[in-house]
Amino acid sequence: MNREDRDYKYVMQDFSNLYLGARYTYDELLEAEEVPFKVKSIINRFVKPEISGENLSLESHLYYMEEKDFVYQTFRQLKAKVKISILQEKTGRGKKTEKRYYTQTIPLQELVKIPLPQKEEKGIMIQEISFSKLALMGL
Repeated sequence: MNREDRDYKYVMQDFSNLYLGARYTYDELLEAEEVPFKVKSIINRFVKPEISGENLSLESHLYYMEEKDFVYQTFRQLKAKVKISILQEKTGRGKKTEKRYYTQTIPLQELVKIPLPQKEEKGIMIQEISFSKLALMGL
């Protein structure tokens, strides 16, 4: 595993949310000890049948997700939020422009509504997905 992948493969929790690094594949999440059992059961029950044997990373699955997908409906129930980086040009002193990534957290619904060509044009990179623990308990 190279360093870039390790930076986005993590499981963290706070009082109300669960955060998963977007470079994890679904199979790696199922094998990881630190992933709560409830998340593993959701992956086995709702996600794996939909992706039909592909070993997708969270990042690529979320990037190409559509509103009609059942997994999208499931993640919406979990009040999923996505942390993304957007490439933007900033003009500094002397009219010198530089490109920088800016990070923001948005609901999954907003990410899915962005058309694919616009995602590519903006240079959107997905870093993590977070779920509400309360919503996890209710599912």
